[in-house]
Amino acid sequence: MVGFFETIIYIPLLNALFFLTSFSPWSDIGISIVLLTIIVRFALFPVTHASTKTQAKMRELEPVLNKIKEDHKNDQDAQARKMIELYKEHGLNPAIGCLTLLIQIPVVLGLFWVFKDIHANPMLLGNVYVSPSSILDTSLLYPFTPIPAFVRTSFLGIFDITGKSLVLALLAGVTQYIQSALSMPGGKLTLKSTGSFKEDLMQNMKFQMRYFLPVMVAVFAYSVSAAVALYWVTSNVFTVVHELIIHREAKKLTV
Repeated sequence: MVGFFETIIYIPLLNALFFLTSFSPWSDIGISIVLLTIIVRFALFPVTHASTKTQAKMRELEPVLNKIKEDHKNDQDAQARKMIELYKEHGLNPAIGCLTLLIQIPVVLGLFWVFKDIHANPMLLGNVYVSPSSILDTSLLYPFTPIPAFVRTSFLGIFDITGKSLVLALLAGVTQYIQSALSMPGGKLTLKSTGSFKEDLMQNMKFQMRYFLPVMVAVFAYSVSAAVALYWVTSNVFTVVHELIIHREAKKLTV
């Protein structure tokens, strides 16, 4: 399974990173990380768009769903039937979120591991340009993949992506919070009990996603490397822009 993941996901992404670095301005690997993240997100766009669009529409239909639950709280079969009818009326498939997540996970993990494997050589710290083989394994490159003569590890001349960056880690946390707030709109979330186990569980998950996840992302991004932090910031910004576009479309939904 590990060999399959490496062959199908990791190695192609690694080669793509080197290819982009060969043609990036100043051979800046930070710019290549941004470009590769965006390219992969666009490749996954048809899948993620369907999922995000479904989630946004379901949020707009939440008042109607709540009314159905209230009207048929004593008849689970009628409740399920009415909800399915509502989904069909608006062309929604709630299960699509799980499917798209399963498709995305291997690719996202592949990106993460490629960027995580960018490491600092103690002998090269402080230098802007380094040998490609000093930060990534060039033995995994395809014969036709161009190898730049050198790699600039200082992203835009500011952040050393082979080390750690507090600024990029904080940006990763902030953008994660904005993304969570957009995907789960509403007022201030609390952990106050509603008397319903299901509702309390959902409320707890939303609270964790909105407030704890951004902190965890920031801490993790800082502890791993600036390369991972830069990937997270880029991915979050892409998702935020996508969410804003979808929200605008979902507002036009008539119930």
